[in-house]
Amino acid sequence: MIEGLIGKKIGMTHLFASEARVIPVTVLEVGPCVVTQVRTEERDGYEAVQIGYGSVKQLSRPAAGHLASSGARVRHLREFGSDDVSSYKVGQELRVNQFQADDLVDVVSTTKGRGFQGAMRRHGFGGGQKTHGQGDRGRAVGSIGAGTYPGRVLKGKKMPGHMGNKRKTVRKLKVVEVDVERNLLFVRGAVPGSRNTTVMVRYAHGVPVAERIIPEEPVAEIEEEVVEEAVAEVAEPEQEAVAEAEEPVAEVEETAAEEPAGEAEEATAEEPAAETSQEEPAAEVEEPAAEADETPSDETPAEEASSDEPAAEEEPVDEAPAEESPADDDAPTDEAEGEDAEQSDKEEERS
Repeated sequence: MIEGLIGKKIGMTHLFASEARVIPVTVLEVGPCVVTQVRTEERDGYEAVQIGYGSVKQLSRPAAGHLASSGARVRHLREFGSDDVSSYKVGQELRVNQFQADDLVDVVSTTKGRGFQGAMRRHGFGGGQKTHGQGDRGRAVGSIGAGTYPGRVLKGKKMPGHMGNKRKTVRKLKVVEVDVERNLLFVRGAVPGSRNTTVMVRYAHGVPVAERIIPEEPVAEIEEEVVEEAVAEVAEPEQEAVAEAEEPVAEVEETAAEEPAGEAEEATAEEPAAETSQEEPAAEVEEPAAEADETPSDETPAEEASSDEPAAEEEPVDEAPAEESPADDDAPTDEAEGEDAEQSDKEEERS
């Protein structure tokens, strides 16, 4: 893994954490960077990865020849160490996804240029006395050294001069959030320099870096999977409730379907019985009529009258409703059989 990347400062803002806490953060655009050269021990005497950032319209011939292999037209070049340089190739693109929240990073930047400033603003001097005739020496530096010996101003003396526009490193800034889609890095605290200042972001020295796997796909897909799992878990109880609600309905439908079928079978079973019971008396009545033909003609009207009586009595049987219970259907048939028996006895006596 490479130690750092190049980017630029976007500006400052704030984020809201838990318990309504406000966190001041600096927004850095880190990457995308292009690998322009890989330094090896055999060829260069050390191992490093050279990367480029930014775009430029025109390049000098030496710069164009150096970047020809990578095919990039970058403005800034920096080298970073790596634990395995063999895993990087010229032309490879590096993005901000190698950083994660809660990482500690060092940010190297260039401070704002202030121009020529005095000692009070540049170094924070308190100024001289304003009394005893010192009215015009309040912001002066004062004595800058001895006279005779050493007879010169020592090096490093704090004096007025050019202020700002220097390289400065802010150490151990905490990464609060990483926006992979826009290549944005939110670090807690301030970073030197004005907007659009080029910065280098690298892992803090002396702090171990946790092992990690750089995600190749956006994190949004993982969230979608979690949401789908949650929806599936919620849908399962609903399906079970629907199935439980459908079971009683199915049972009712089965019972309803069985009852009409049973009634229909009983009705069909009773109808043949009624038919047979009604047909038997007719056959018995026809037999005496045949016998009556052999008797004298004087008895014919009486026999005809007697043969007409069963037909009149059989009419209520035909009009009986088909929906009556089995017990009700059997009763009329028994009475009809009894009457037929009595009539047959009377006819035998007459004969």
